[in-house]
This record gives sequence, structure tokens and C-alpha cells, in this order.
Amino acid sequence: MELFTYMEKYDYEQLVFCQDKNSGLKAIIAIHDTTLGPALGGTRMWTYDTEADAIEDALRLAKGMTYKNAAAGLNLGGGKTVIIGDPLKDKNDEMFRAFGRYIQGLAGRYITAEDVGTTVKDMDLIHEETDYVTGISPAFGSSGNPSPVTAYGVYRGIKAAAKEAYGSDSLEGKTIAVQGVGNVAFTLCRHLHEEGAKLIVTDINKEAVQRAVDEFGAKAVEINEIYSVECDIFAPCALGAIINDNTLEVLKADVIAGAANNQLKETKHGDILHERGIVYAPDYVINAGGVINVADELNGYNRERAMKNVEKVYDNVSRVFEIAKRDGVPSYLAADRMAEERIESMAKSRSQFLRSEHNILSRRS
Repeated sequence: MELFTYMEKYDYEQLVFCQDKNSGLKAIIAIHDTTLGPALGGTRMWTYDTEADAIEDALRLAKGMTYKNAAAGLNLGGGKTVIIGDPLKDKNDEMFRAFGRYIQGLAGRYITAEDVGTTVKDMDLIHEETDYVTGISPAFGSSGNPSPVTAYGVYRGIKAAAKEAYGSDSLEGKTIAVQGVGNVAFTLCRHLHEEGAKLIVTDINKEAVQRAVDEFGAKAVEINEIYSVECDIFAPCALGAIINDNTLEVLKADVIAGAANNQLKETKHGDILHERGIVYAPDYVINAGGVINVADELNGYNRERAMKNVEKVYDNVSRVFEIAKRDGVPSYLAADRMAEERIESMAKSRSQFLRSEHNILSRRS
């Protein structure tokens, strides 16, 4: 990979390599864009095959956070960290404290949080060296477990998608197929059940499925059966790339809206949904409740304020559909445009301000 060529092509601002011999830390911080504010994005720990794979993942994820934060209406840019190593074997306290010192050295340009392979305990260790971290223990002013808040945001987004498809956001009587019944999806099922939706669920964890059957009267189906069930709304809450050539042959839903990341295997699958008139709520817009919640920690966490902001996922998803109709494009492209328009508007405003300041100084001199 020719790094500067790649960074210039996708307009990345900064790539930071962090190494600490004593702890074994090998980390890469990617900062994509800070037009809207400091870059916020989690720290992922993973066993990459090559250093090039780790760099590529950090860059890809950082750009994704720029769009996610912008679309969520946050005054934050996008960044991400990957730590190379096995999260089950290679962790130690000094590793995360050393990493915290690197974050502190960026003087607020980057704020981190949990991600795959890292925990609240890891964030607490980072917090010993810097305040530029979210998702720490509630004792330090954190928001705690993000799953219920993410689930509530997804629920609000599903209602917005239902309004687009049916003219009403009521979910009473709607059949909703939920793929995955993990922490986020189980809480989502509770919201859907309380509104009177009929649930069909599946998961590799049979105990989680049975719990949904017992508590919500859900119908359980096999893993691969979930794609072809008769339903109004399909809510993917587990795997990525589940909207693909194979599943599109059997899906019967009018709406696709769920918590999973990277639901489209390829952009062409978003085009197909658009051509078929299937309402698709782009994943990084509908599942932004978690990042909206942790972002509130930066102002001194207030649960009521955070939840009011998470409710706006409904408005954000609705805005995506408005842009899609305005421009005649699939919703996944409309989501990107919504984020880009917000960034461009801020960049233009900042440029005008700087020109104004320059003119004032010129006149004074």
C-alpha cells in the first residue's frame, strides 16, 4: 500500500503508529476527518495476518466513523484504532496505559472507546493516562452498558422505516424477523414486543432464542430459515454482508432495518433493494445510538439528555429517505450524502469565517 497516495485519495488527515517495547503495544490510530470536531472512534484489538491488513482496517473503520458521527448529528469527526494482538492472550495493563499516553499526546484530536476485543476495564486503564476516552466504568462518569441505548435507537429507526413503507410508524401487528438475539437485539425485541409486534427469531445461541420465545412469545426458526420467512420487516442484528445475492433471492420483507454493521455485501445489493422498492435503513444511521450515547460523556454524562438525542435516530433515518427521494438514489447513497452535506456545510462555514477574520486583520494592518 502506498500510504500517502491512499490517504490523499480518501482525504485522511493523520496516521499514527504507536509502539511500546516493554508492554508489546503495537497500535495504529487513523484519523480520517476532524471538520466537525475531534475524531471519535473505538479501539479494536485483533490478530491481523499482516501489518498491512491492520493499517487497512484502521483506515477503513476511521472513514466509517466520520460518516456515522456526521449522520448522527454529532459535532465529532471520525477515527479508529487497531491494536495488533490476541485479545485473549496478549493484553496487559501497561499496554493500555502506554496507549493512553499516545492518545494524550494527540491533545484531543482523537477520542477512543470500546470496540471488538477491548473492554470497559481496558478503557479504565487508558483513562489513567488521558481524559480522551469514553465507555469507562460508571464510577468515573460513564454511561455504562451501551447495548440498551443502541437497541432503543434501532427501535426508533425501525419505526421511521415503517412510516416510509406503510405510511404509519405503528408496529402493532407487524411481523418482524430478528436475526440474532444478542444483547442489543434482545432489548430491541422487548421494545418491539411491547408495541405489539409479532416476532420471529434465530441465533446460534439456543438459550438466547428460548429466552425470546419465553418472554416475548417469539417464534423460533433455524439460522438459514430466517431469510425466507413471511414477514413485514427483516431486522438483521448479527452478521455483516447478509444482504447478498443468495439472500435477496428469498427475502420477502418490505423493510430491512436492524442493528448489524455492514449489512450490504456490495453496493450493488443496495441498488437491487432500491429497484425492488424495499425500504432499507442504512446500518450506520440506524445503529448510531451507542455512539450518540457515549458522545454525551464528553459533556458530563446526562442520561435524560442522551436518550433524547438517541430518539433523533428516527429523524435521521427519515431524512435519509427524504434525500433518497430528492436525488432519486438508493438509501445507502442518500445516507452518505447526508453525512457529506453536513461536513461540507461546516467546512464552508469555517472557510468563510477564516476569510472574514483575514479581511478584518488586513484592514487593521
